[in-house]
Amino acid sequence: MAAQDPKLISGNANKSLADAIGKRMTMHRGMQVGLVDARVERFNDGEIFVEVFENVRGEDMFIIQSTSKPANDNLMELLIMADALRRSSASRITAVIPYFGYARQDRRTKARTPISAKMVSNMIVAGGIERVLTMDLHAAQIQGFFDIPVDNLYASPIFALDILHQFGGDMSDVMVVSPDVGGVARARELATRIGAPLSIVDKRREKAGEVAGMTVIGDVTGKKCIIVDDICDTAGTLCKAAEVLMEAGATEVHSYITHGVMSGPAVERVTNSVMKSLVITDTIEATEHVENCANIRVVPTAPMFAQSILNIWNGTSVSSLFDTASLVPIYEGLYPKGMWGR
Repeated sequence: MAAQDPKLISGNANKSLADAIGKRMTMHRGMQVGLVDARVERFNDGEIFVEVFENVRGEDMFIIQSTSKPANDNLMELLIMADALRRSSASRITAVIPYFGYARQDRRTKARTPISAKMVSNMIVAGGIERVLTMDLHAAQIQGFFDIPVDNLYASPIFALDILHQFGGDMSDVMVVSPDVGGVARARELATRIGAPLSIVDKRREKAGEVAGMTVIGDVTGKKCIIVDDICDTAGTLCKAAEVLMEAGATEVHSYITHGVMSGPAVERVTNSVMKSLVITDTIEATEHVENCANIRVVPTAPMFAQSILNIWNGTSVSSLFDTASLVPIYEGLYPKGMWGR
């Protein structure tokens, strides 16, 4: 076991998740794990200032900071916190980035465009961060952009538990749907976990942000469809896919999305859509509009992140958490035990 206890510090992006991770780690370890006392503020001109009020010399530090909206401010907070810890002689700095911003810019789709995800990864490494812990990267190859270890957690094991609970364990009329061809691997993973068939909604775009047409690949007649994806931004594609599935004969449409960006008209679209429910995680802090939306529900990721941090600190396997047998104990109390059989 490591000589020093793990210590958590949080920026302003998602304080509620950081507090929840601390509480979970307290439960797992049987001793208090809180956030390091610090201030992360802005000068009048918008410059970010960080001051750590506790001694962190020789400590194993975990910075909890999603790079969600405002992405640039939250990214700079992460880098400046890392610099403050490095100059304070922390022994190791791990960035816990539940939602990794700029991940959608992972390749050049046309001439004279950047690969911003690579640039951001370079900045993180240059900032003195020695390991990254994140969830559901938009593209798996982003792990290769870093020259440091990257642990990419998956929300599908958590979604599988929730689906088995919500649908009473009966998957006979449930079908998992990928909203595009690129997300088939993610959808197949969830379908395998719950023992359901897989369908695809093939979409055609004429320009970015606009869907020209959609086609359902597979028979969804009489099925309760579950759309699974990693990001819901404006929810336009998601709501359109739900309409297409209902027109193709589906009885219900539910969506399970890891990162609820929910920008612009997203909440209004979901409220007025044919979707029965949208389930997101708390990797991005929910706004008041999201919390008040009747057909949006948030499932927690704190138990998985807390155990992952403890495993990294202990030098034990993080990928073991993808197995249902390992995940069940850390989510005990959130779902009835009878729902965890698969």
